[in-house]
Amino acid sequence: EASWGRVVSDRNTGAYCRARCRIPEAVPQRLTYEIAGGSEAQLPDEWRWKGHRTLLVDGSTFSMPDTPANQAEYPQSSSQAEGLGFPVLRAVAGLCLATAMVCGVAVGPCSGKETGETALLRQLFELLRAGDVIVADRYYAGWFTIALLQELGVDVVTRLHQHRAADFRRGRRLGADDHLVGWPKPQRPEWLDQETYDRLPDTLCVREMKFAVRERGFRTQSLVVVTTLRNETAITREDLADLYRQRWHAELDLRNLKTTMSLEVLRCKTPAMVRTELWMGLLAYNLVRHSLLQAAGAAECSPRQLSFCAAQQFLATTWLLAAASSHNLHPLIELRLTHSASHRVGNRPNRIEPRAIKRRARAFDWLTKPRTTARALLLIGCST
Repeated sequence: EASWGRVVSDRNTGAYCRARCRIPEAVPQRLTYEIAGGSEAQLPDEWRWKGHRTLLVDGSTFSMPDTPANQAEYPQSSSQAEGLGFPVLRAVAGLCLATAMVCGVAVGPCSGKETGETALLRQLFELLRAGDVIVADRYYAGWFTIALLQELGVDVVTRLHQHRAADFRRGRRLGADDHLVGWPKPQRPEWLDQETYDRLPDTLCVREMKFAVRERGFRTQSLVVVTTLRNETAITREDLADLYRQRWHAELDLRNLKTTMSLEVLRCKTPAMVRTELWMGLLAYNLVRHSLLQAAGAAECSPRQLSFCAAQQFLATTWLLAAASSHNLHPLIELRLTHSASHRVGNRPNRIEPRAIKRRARAFDWLTKPRTTARALLLIGCST
């Protein structure tokens, strides 16, 4: 109201909070997916990897206020004493390699049956379509995960699981440290029904490739990449090595989601509102990415060459567009595209950084007792 020169009727935010509680969780979820799907449909072919829609899959966690309702649905870590931890929500996201938009998210608690990342990934199967390519870390390299994705017509590129060894003396040799090998079907897990288990093949044919990591400062010296893309003529080992290296974009995208968008610690006090808050944040994230996609198209560059943080900071001020008169609206839109295209991400191949921070934390002791107990001890003059 103030932006339009009107008198603000009431500064009490209660009505806003009550209206926010009435927003169905499905609404921001649907809008988030529609933005990602519409943007994907407009991509030029050269932005797609080998013509495929390529999704980066990874998981992360989000913290929230320590309320009884949140603890009941998203319990804290079992290693923490009652009253000393925070509820934790686990999420698995599918992120578009070309646009960095969120194409799918499944959420759940961090403890209990069917709450792991692979179980959450199975909740996203209905969003996948034949011809997609999934790129993920080795946590997702299980036999049944790959087999179920293959049944959907979805290909997988992942790192070999640490519990499985690669023997390049076996299978059909395609080149140096490159072969096709059959993985026999393991015993049926509890979560898989007998009908689906019987339908899956007895042997899963995959392609394994070993790569040496020669860049100084990298922790891994060699790795084995596993894929269901078995045509060595159409897709070379160099193609797959380059694709798997781009998996790191998932870590950067999740960092933008959690840190830049301030979603790492959610603020709502009930599980339903926590999920709505998360989906509203994902919707805002996709809107920023959509703006970057428009700027990249105008500047004839890739969206990943443009700074997400700079675009988010600029768009935070676009409430002025609502108050602008019609003759000022078009120049402001042009300024948004020009501003986003001018902030390029530096080309820093093989960049390494120490896992340490420069800014020191404040010197407060950790809370090792429930807050009510610690407060009572202070009142009688005892140290907490």
